[in-house]
Amino acid sequence: MNDKSYNISTRELWAKLFKASSVSQFFGENDGLCELPAFSDYISELCRLRGEKPGSVIKRSQIDSSYGHRLFSGLRNPSRDTVIQLAFGFGMDLEETQQLLKIAHAALLHPKVKRDAIIVFCICHGISLMDTQLTLENNSLPLIGGIKHVR
Repeated sequence: MNDKSYNISTRELWAKLFKASSVSQFFGENDGLCELPAFSDYISELCRLRGEKPGSVIKRSQIDSSYGHRLFSGLRNPSRDTVIQLAFGFGMDLEETQQLLKIAHAALLHPKVKRDAIIVFCICHGISLMDTQLTLENNSLPLIGGIKHVR
């Protein structure tokens, strides 16, 4: 992802917005910085950069294969939980997961939400998706992706 939009922090972009004398000036000087790539393009490019096959990521994400391939082809848009599953499938850290959620136009993980806090803890500690599901189940919280049982 060598696009210039990834070379500027959100903080820097906020500063540019606050300093601009008009919205037109801001967009004129920052063309392309306020656009997110298509989700399917982003995850496909991630696979390419990481030397991964979409099928492997889909399998590790515990997503139905045909649905997963439709996500990669852009025929389907993911739910927030599906994005989180893909983050586990890619082995993403928290920053990468939040970026993936942003690109999917989904709510970011938030530590004040108990379910999100567990997911964040598991991501930060390298805990597998299966063990994350068990932790959610043990805390009587909804599982990621609507899976009913993990045992």
